[in-house]
Parts: sequence; structure tokens; C-alpha cells
Amino acid sequence: DGKIRLRVISADDEKILCSAEVGGVISDRKGVNVPDAEIPIPALTDKDRKDLAFAIGQGADWIGLSFVQRPEDLAEARKLMGGYGALCAKIEKPMAVRRLDEIIEMADGVMVARGDLGVELEPQEVPPLQKRIVNKTRLMGKPVIVATQMLESMIESPAPTRAEVSDVANAVYDGADAVMLSAETAAGDWPEEAVTIMDRIAVQVERDEDYIERVRMLDTPPDPTTADALSHACMTIADTVPIAAITVFTGSGSTARRVARERPSVPMLVLTPSMRTARRMALLWGTHAVATKDIGSFEEMIAKGKRMALRHGFADAGSKLIALAGVPFGTPGSTNLLHVVTLVGDELKDYDD
Repeated sequence: DGKIRLRVISADDEKILCSAEVGGVISDRKGVNVPDAEIPIPALTDKDRKDLAFAIGQGADWIGLSFVQRPEDLAEARKLMGGYGALCAKIEKPMAVRRLDEIIEMADGVMVARGDLGVELEPQEVPPLQKRIVNKTRLMGKPVIVATQMLESMIESPAPTRAEVSDVANAVYDGADAVMLSAETAAGDWPEEAVTIMDRIAVQVERDEDYIERVRMLDTPPDPTTADALSHACMTIADTVPIAAITVFTGSGSTARRVARERPSVPMLVLTPSMRTARRMALLWGTHAVATKDIGSFEEMIAKGKRMALRHGFADAGSKLIALAGVPFGTPGSTNLLHVVTLVGDELKDYDD
């Protein structure tokens, strides 16, 4: 992450001669950054292709593509994935920042990889860029992860610095879908403690009475579609009526992503017949996803939504729920139905869901 800096004096096909501007010891398996240069190599090496095939074969839910420079890098990876797994673009290069909108559009999610960004750019440029990436990705209805050096001192220390705590909290206040640990858990001495403390920070921020207002500060009007209008309506109803949860019925997850983009003030229970979709949705803001049997009618949808909300602890007798779905069921992009329902005492029965 920029701790050692070298300047190239000369290079040929076999070696590079450098002078050390900031010296130190380099261990194995370390990456090398070349700031201010578009590297003329493909995003995926032969080894990357083999690793990608292995990951897909093992049923990976998300694939993170490092050092994305252009949308074409993502297109190559997606073609190799063959429709399996979701693709997360790691924003680490200035070239990617210049084509950010296109890259977000091409990806299923985005990671703000601040370690390499802080090497490729001036350190003071990274915080506003982080906020810009989070906002753009969220407004496109896709999950965004903030990562790298969040609790760096916990690699060796059982407690974080106050600055690190503020850093994690600010990422949550920015509206990130997820915050991620790296070396803290991969190579650190206190991995369990690091996860526990990060979780406590996120929970504390989300309990702040101003939290929802903060994450909605840069809201834009919904897109002029029925699905987006109904997703926006879920947020408005939850702010007006004492709603316990929003139940979303989806096959691909697109309806859930639209609702999550609005940052509603209540949790979202996503019900889907696809285990693959349920696992992918675990990354999404405010979402609890459950794989359940498919539904065939409006009445079955309402009944199942009530039962699952009760079963998973999102509602009690007398609670109100929002049900959001598309009819005909199972048709992608057909979100056209919003219903507010009230639970009664005998809703939870012994059904095989």
C-alpha cells in the first residue's frame, strides 16, 4: 500500500533497475502499483482464468475483479463466468475513475479498494472519491463495499484507534451496503475481535436517530418506471405508517435492489425461489433474504409473506407489512403490485415453505 516507493531508471525484457525513494523490506506475494500509467495488459491472466473457472465451479456467489481499468475488462470476465455468480468491480485505478459510470453499469456491485487508490492517487483525493463512488453505485441500485485498512491497527492490536472507528462509522453514514476487513482477518492476530468491533460500530451508527436522514441526503427522484415508483412508495409508506418490515418477492433480486436503493427505515425481508439469488442478496443494504418455494397466486403470496415475517422475527400479531411483487409471478421486471397487510394472531401455521 505504498510503503515502499521506487523510481524506474531503466528497463528491458528481463529486469527493471530502480532507485529507492522510500526503502524497506519487501516480502513475497506483494502487488506492485504503477501510478499514472494505463497498464497495457489484459485484466485477466491465464492464471486468473483458471482461478475464475475454479471459483464458479465451487458455486461462488460473488467474483471480485481487481485492477479494473475499463468496462471491457468486466465484459471479458462476465463472458467467462457464463451467467454464474455476480461480478464486483474493484475500483483501484485512476483509469477506472475516469470511466466510473460505465463500469458501475457493467458490474453487479462495486468495491472501493482504498489501499491501492491511495497509492495511485494523492491520499487526500481518496475520501471525496469514496463518497462519490458510494453515491453513484447506490443510485444505480447496486451494492457498494468500502474496504481496505478500516481497522488496520488490529492486525497487531486488540483494539482499534479512534480514527479507525470514525472511518468505519463514516462509511456506514455514507450509505455503503457493506464494510470489509482484509489483512485484519486474513493475517492479523485479532481476527474475531476485529469482526466484533466492526459489527458494533455499524450497529451503533444505525441506531443513531439521524442515520436514515443522513443516508438519504443525496436522494434523487425515482426513475420513471412502475417498479421504481413502487419501490420509492415503500420508503414513503414506511415513513408514514408504523410498518414492521417490507416483504419483497423476487426471482432475480432486481426488485430488492430497487427498494434497497431508497434506504427505507424498516428492514426488508426478501423471499425468492432461487437459493443463488438469496445468497447474493445477503450483501444488500437492510436485507434479510430467504430461499422459499415459489408462489402461484396473490393470496399465497400474502399468506407466505406473513408467515415468513413472523417466523424470522420481523413482525408480531398486529404488525403491518408492505408486500411488493410483480404479477404474473416469475416474470423478470414485472414489479407492479404493492399491498399493505396486517397480521393477526393465528397467521403462523405449520406450512412447508
